[in-house]
Amino acid sequence: MFTGIVEAKGTVAAVDGGSLRISSPVLADLSVGGSVSVNGACLSVTGLSEGGFSVDVVPETLRRTNLGLLSEGSSVNLERPVPAAGRLDGHIVQGHVDGTARVTAISPDGVSRLMRMEMSPDLARYVVEKGFVAVDGVSLTTVDCGENWFSVAIIPITAAATTLGERRVGEDVNVEVDVLAKYVERLLTVRP
Repeated sequence: MFTGIVEAKGTVAAVDGGSLRISSPVLADLSVGGSVSVNGACLSVTGLSEGGFSVDVVPETLRRTNLGLLSEGSSVNLERPVPAAGRLDGHIVQGHVDGTARVTAISPDGVSRLMRMEMSPDLARYVVEKGFVAVDGVSLTTVDCGENWFSVAIIPITAAATTLGERRVGEDVNVEVDVLAKYVERLLTVRP
């Protein structure tokens, strides 16, 4: 489990088929077989090296995320799993990316930047105003939403500490919606 509070930005050092090698100076405590969130996708560490680690990315992950668009030099958001006795500063994030959204507008809003994203209505139905959503692994509160879109405010510290400050109109981001909303829907629609 993750919190959506990104610990560091890493850099893709190499892409080799379904494997990524990521350099990061601050992710101690990683171990082979352990989990790490890369742009919001929970991946297993397959190797460790000085200053970095490797992960494998399976076809299902490539279909649902923006990880297939990464190339050498790409920046990624990184977070280690929250320990059982740790603080839950963001919200409960599984690292199970539901799909992608396309950034359609970025505009100034006081000291923040208002970012609007469009995605399929099938996924957007789980997003509510003032609810939470994980975008590229970053825990955010939704400002507003519609049938196939939502908007979030990116404050200066989030823009500086994550890849969201680098995002441009037309780019795809990973989205994880509220798992509780999906369970409620399932419970209400499945008949015994």
